[in-house]
Amino acid sequence: MPFANLKVPAGLLTAEQKEDLITKVTDLYAETFGDRVRDNTMVLVDEVADGGWGIRGEVLTLAKLQRHGES
Repeated sequence: MPFANLKVPAGLLTAEQKEDLITKVTDLYAETFGDRVRDNTMVLVDEVADGGWGIRGEVLTLAKLQRHGES
């Protein structure tokens, strides 16, 4: 069974954006492995607590990500 686990900051995505991601990832798996995998493809969108992750040694928060998106 194809499985994708997407980690995103809590509060960053709307319900519609999560639905769009799930649909697109499922479509990508089906395109890659054939449509037969669509019925068994699982996509999990995990919302990580604010400040609970980082990159390049920097803790990321929703406020930092939103400021970055505005620039």
